[in-house]
Amino acid sequence: MLDLTAIRGQFPALEREVIFLDNPGGTQVARSTVDRIAQYLVEFNANHGGEFETSRRSDAVIDQARQSMAEFLNAHRVEEIIFGANMTSLTFQISRSLGKIFSPGDTLVVTRLDHDANISPWVQLAEDRGLTIRWVDFHPEDGTLNLEDFEQALSEHPRLVAFGYASNALGTVNPVAEMVEKAHQAGALTYIDAVQYAPHGPIDVQSLDVDFLVCSAYKFFGPHVGVLYGKMALLESLPAYKVRPASENPPGKFETGTGNFEGIAGVAGALEYLEWVGKTFGSEVDESIPSHLSGRRRSFKKAMTAIRSYEYTLSRALLDILEEIPGITIYGITNRRQLEQRVPTVSFTLKGKHPQEIARWLDRQHIQVWNGNFYALAVTQRLGLEDSGGLVRVGPVHYNTLEELERLGSALWEMAKKV
Repeated sequence: MLDLTAIRGQFPALEREVIFLDNPGGTQVARSTVDRIAQYLVEFNANHGGEFETSRRSDAVIDQARQSMAEFLNAHRVEEIIFGANMTSLTFQISRSLGKIFSPGDTLVVTRLDHDANISPWVQLAEDRGLTIRWVDFHPEDGTLNLEDFEQALSEHPRLVAFGYASNALGTVNPVAEMVEKAHQAGALTYIDAVQYAPHGPIDVQSLDVDFLVCSAYKFFGPHVGVLYGKMALLESLPAYKVRPASENPPGKFETGTGNFEGIAGVAGALEYLEWVGKTFGSEVDESIPSHLSGRRRSFKKAMTAIRSYEYTLSRALLDILEEIPGITIYGITNRRQLEQRVPTVSFTLKGKHPQEIARWLDRQHIQVWNGNFYALAVTQRLGLEDSGGLVRVGPVHYNTLEELERLGSALWEMAKKV
């Protein structure tokens, strides 16, 4: 059981009189994240590879962060972790490298449930290289991926299949292990956008056997840094767009230019916080963690499993609150028996109210939410909502409380009564 007082005490921003429900766009940062960034800038600030102490200490900080990230995702090797500006930039970069091994006429699969950062890089690559894009639909009635359509797409023998771990618009958690397995059986590479899932549950890239997986530290209590995992054999064999003196080997092969070293130090700080969560609150879930995981890898899985368990309570409460408000339409899974198939990211519309109007009203009540399409343009287009302003998105994470959700409900009730 999470102690919310202790949890919230780790986040300086939560001392403000604000309810942060805008977390799908970026979480607040842990105190250890702030401390790590400040320490780097004061004590370790130097460029990579210098023959002097500060540069050596800087490199050691980055090595530690890379090791921590490998343990968080359960990567086989630390060199399989690539840091970059953000998930979008990393995906565009790796898509260009993959484009070198694709041939005109090859098929790439994308889904309408995805963030555009896992759609446009592949669509634009297809335009440049004469490839074919095969779209996979989702079910508008509950926001789940159309798995029959997915299997039909695989029958076309694509070279790559790109899909999300969880929808940043509707909260749907896809059956990623099953999807990876089927894609590999069809001979395709797999590229998973785990940005929305990473703050909500455990990720094990070895168990998934995924070829590439991307996430963003600012969605799991860290700074604005992107992370790419890739299987070592693929990273070694793929060509990289880089300057000539850069390393020929991963990870440096794909980390172009000078990195955001203070941000990467902050990633280590965020992971220190999650390790603390696992050690402090993970005893109740310990038996559910695979026995082969030990040390920090085990602590991270305990942390994310405990967080996932608490967030089922948040999902249930949020759905209960929203369903009581007249005029609200919720998009995505609402069946309480299917909570394992969603994260607590819930989007809705309110009859007669523009999503922007709702977000501005809630802001006046010191409640922060997102409105629009959240770069999940294919979702709002498929739902027929793009031209009417999209959706209102509420996204609690494990530092949010039931009382905060009740205050959200009260504010929405008041707005719903306004003519």
